[in-house]
Amino acid sequence: MELPQKFCDEMKRILGDEYEAYRASMNERRKFGLRVNTAKISVEEFEAICPFAITKIPFIENGFYYEEGAQPSKHPYYFAGLYYLQDPSAMTPASRLPVERGEAVLDLCAAPGGKATELAAKLGGTGLLVANDISSKRAKALLKNIELFGVENSLIVTEYPAKLRQYFTGFFDKILIDAPCSGEGMFRKDPAMVKAWEQNGPEFYSKLQKEILEQALPMLKDGGMLLYSTCTFSPLEDEGTVEYILSLDERMRLVEVKGYSGFAAGNPGLIGSDNSELEKCVRMFPHRLDGEGHFLALFRSGEERTGSSGGISGGVRGLTRDCRRSGLQKEERALFEAFAVNLNRTFAYERIESKNGMLYYMPEETPDVRGLRFLRSGLFLGEVKKKRFEPSQSLAMALRAGEYKKVIDLSAQDDRVFRYLKGETLVLGEESAARAGKQAGAYVLVCVDGYPLGWGKLTGCTLKNKYHPGWRLM
Repeated sequence: MELPQKFCDEMKRILGDEYEAYRASMNERRKFGLRVNTAKISVEEFEAICPFAITKIPFIENGFYYEEGAQPSKHPYYFAGLYYLQDPSAMTPASRLPVERGEAVLDLCAAPGGKATELAAKLGGTGLLVANDISSKRAKALLKNIELFGVENSLIVTEYPAKLRQYFTGFFDKILIDAPCSGEGMFRKDPAMVKAWEQNGPEFYSKLQKEILEQALPMLKDGGMLLYSTCTFSPLEDEGTVEYILSLDERMRLVEVKGYSGFAAGNPGLIGSDNSELEKCVRMFPHRLDGEGHFLALFRSGEERTGSSGGISGGVRGLTRDCRRSGLQKEERALFEAFAVNLNRTFAYERIESKNGMLYYMPEETPDVRGLRFLRSGLFLGEVKKKRFEPSQSLAMALRAGEYKKVIDLSAQDDRVFRYLKGETLVLGEESAARAGKQAGAYVLVCVDGYPLGWGKLTGCTLKNKYHPGWRLM
């Protein structure tokens, strides 16, 4: 492929004798990857049921390569949220940030959600995930992926970092910043990035990265960890920005990243530095491993903590729970309880918030964040209207096998699964309808091989489709 001469000259400086190998790799076919949602299914369970050929990504525990023609985005398991389609190298940052259950985690530049969904899986429904993207348009894709993965403990925010800093100073145990960058590592995957690079190159993005980091670092707890990553090769945006981070806060220290034979070390000489600590950074090149270009650096603020963080705490404005709860009106609670008789899990009523009849299940410890721009806070349970409760698509995706009593479970090979995903009404056999219960107008959870897809309303043997219109298979 054609590449700008200025870029090629810089890559020769970066790679030296490896430049020709890199240049040859740019004419090879890119690799395709998927990452298993371990919040819903184990890696071993997925391998046992995966309907297309996959091979392990050696540097990602829950990552697999698949062949380009497999079309995993058209399979029902994709709609069940069992995996996320992602470049293999782009899986690395979230895999190398050591998130523990119960922590407060920030993904500052989160859209479209590849890294946020992995961070959520690591939290396992505990603690709090704040996923932010300044672009409300991009954040809509983030919201869909968070809901598809069944995440309950998240706040989806669309704010400038400076505004978040006002609320979250000293709050987060872990922060991931996959920063806006010149995208040099994605040229093979998306050749349109070359033109964008010519319009806004490393100098433009280096300034933007520094502005983001100036606001992000104060949000990290003492002893917390921050992972900075880009998908570019530019030393100005990589080692240069890392050195800037170190200059911003004397408490920040680089930490060794879990290695792989195909990783390259950071190179302080590329920015004229003699700081050997920069060698702890990781560079990923497409001629060294099966993936695109990436860079990452892991930091700790202050001394390493011993034991767990002890839950969410810190300098957030008003870590409150009760004072901001609007609670449920008597009718709202009665209608939700009527629906909940078919649930085999408990939702704590003190964590349910009503916003004009829209019910949300909030993370157990949620800070007072009134004034921020949200796309979603907590898990959207559904809506109370016209004397009934209508469960949401996000609630269906958050449920697990056995957590709802009225179920229609179809095989992935059953044509009715695809018809359901297209929004069609289904006619069930007598036996299937009887198992789900033929109560007129009752909500039924539609599953594929035991994994929820969405809702339907059963009357006799006819299932009225309630699958989210915006998610339908085209």
